[in-house]
Amino acid sequence: MSKVVLDVSMSLDGFTAGPNVRADEPMGDGGERLHEWMAGEGADARAVEEVNAIVGATVIGRRTFDLGLRPWGGTPWPGVPSFVVTHRIEEDFRGDNGGTFSFDGLEAAVRRATEAAGDKDVLVMGADVAGQLLGAGLLDEVHLHIAPVLLGQGTGLFGGRAGELVPKGEPVAGVATHLRFRVAGR
Repeated sequence: MSKVVLDVSMSLDGFTAGPNVRADEPMGDGGERLHEWMAGEGADARAVEEVNAIVGATVIGRRTFDLGLRPWGGTPWPGVPSFVVTHRIEEDFRGDNGGTFSFDGLEAAVRRATEAAGDKDVLVMGADVAGQLLGAGLLDEVHLHIAPVLLGQGTGLFGGRAGELVPKGEPVAGVATHLRFRVAGR
């Protein structure tokens, strides 16, 4: 059965994007540094491979979609269906790389993404939508990739919502430190 998984890179000081997020700098000032580990070798390369292997669909926050569509050229993973959580419903469309985008409310987006993912997982993209999913009891796991970066300010994870996470497996160290948790009660 599919799990709803937040897989996110974060700075040591708790930010998933730098300050001043905008169209020409979707990760904010300095935020792209959070993903430098993805070009690494060893443990970091295995972490990227693991993410790519589990993704069957994505649930994306509206702001993440608005900022990410142009740089992605379609869906974040070519051919993978993406479900955008929004109050501004639009017609579904196919991205340049073959993936589809559908627009819906939170619970419907998760239901549709879970169905579309089949035996793979639903990956969550966007700090705010991750907080909404946590608050609604719809988030199953959190995979954190902690980059050795201090951004000083930016977008915090989960939008200030509280929750309890239970460690799952051992930390893995590479350029980043890779941690896994399950959401308590899930």
